[in-house]
Amino acid sequence: MQNLNYLRTKQNLSQAELSRRSSVSQTYISELEAKKKQPTYPILKKLAAALSVSIAELIGEQSPEQQEEDDVPTPQ
Repeated sequence: MQNLNYLRTKQNLSQAELSRRSSVSQTYISELEAKKKQPTYPILKKLAAALSVSIAELIGEQSPEQQEEDDVPTPQ
């Protein structure tokens, strides 16, 4: 969950607001950000949907910066 805190704060969301949007408890979100817990797939889906990102971006397979670069159309 390398990118959870980054993505949440980039969107100016508190843990409480992300909890409300995702139906994942604030305590669990805090534990994920502190790397005390590993999320299940259903939790990943909820968090990714609430943050409007892919699961790959959320778990750090693709950095947020790389995602932004990929979203920019390349000149042809």
